[in-house]
Amino acid sequence: MTWGVIATGGIAHAVTADMIKAGAKVLAVSSRDITKAQRFAAHFGIERAYGDYHDLLADPDVDIVYVATPHGQHHEVVLAALDAGKHVLCEKAFALTVADAEEMIERARSRNLFLMEAMWTRFNPLVQKVQQAVRDGEIGEVRMIRADFGFRHAFSDSDRLWAKEAGGGAMLDLGVYPVALTHQLLGVPKHIHAHGSLAPTEVDADAGIFLAYDNGAHALLSCSLVANTGARAEIVGTLGRIELVDPMFNPTAVVINGIEHTIEDEGYQHQIRAVEECVAAGLTESPLITWENTLEVLRTLEEALRQLGVSYASVK
Repeated sequence: MTWGVIATGGIAHAVTADMIKAGAKVLAVSSRDITKAQRFAAHFGIERAYGDYHDLLADPDVDIVYVATPHGQHHEVVLAALDAGKHVLCEKAFALTVADAEEMIERARSRNLFLMEAMWTRFNPLVQKVQQAVRDGEIGEVRMIRADFGFRHAFSDSDRLWAKEAGGGAMLDLGVYPVALTHQLLGVPKHIHAHGSLAPTEVDADAGIFLAYDNGAHALLSCSLVANTGARAEIVGTLGRIELVDPMFNPTAVVINGIEHTIEDEGYQHQIRAVEECVAAGLTESPLITWENTLEVLRTLEEALRQLGVSYASVK
């Protein structure tokens, strides 16, 4: 099977490099600037470069597309890719709103095509080890999760991370990781409380998020574009604790009840292999990051953003 890459930014570079390391065949790339597509293609030895993603989607030799555009374009591009009969791996955050995500998923279901949010953390072997340790009761009953992801990023209203039309803000770009980890281990929260600040562009600059569960378990999460909080996570249970060493979204070390477990950093390769396996097996969604998983996390993010006074409903 062959891949097409839509967009040529930093994340596209990183993921494409790992696609090639994983043995995937990357056939085509597109960018609104054809010269950027050509440079990207030359750098990675990609055969075809397009100046419009519609041209890439019209290529009959492309089986799967990786959508690496800013969040604000995910809805439009993913729907077009599915309508063109392509399987899709779409960067996180999957969509700006729950309604957009539901439409994207329904389109994949109706077309019987594979669609997945690129939540690469769930495919990291150590994160899977952590989840299994929790399931096996190695730290008892989980009572608290602490997780942070933040760095200082200079403000510019034209910067993707700050521009509302691009889906900017700390929550969708960074907060999605602590929230997704909490959902993975504790499920859907009963209560959501968020507090933070807004940038001049009306996106969230930073946020603290408190997730509460019926059994009293809770999560204390944060994300920031104005402070270097680091990216660590700690899971505390009645019988022990687990630490995900920075970066918690791609750990190469975790400590379970005082014992350190390590792996080599293979980046996005686990995710790429999983996508190809799912497509080869005729699946439309991954068992590790199902459509409902994606919607549940996005519902939490959307509610937290609502409490901060941020809405992307009018962004198209």
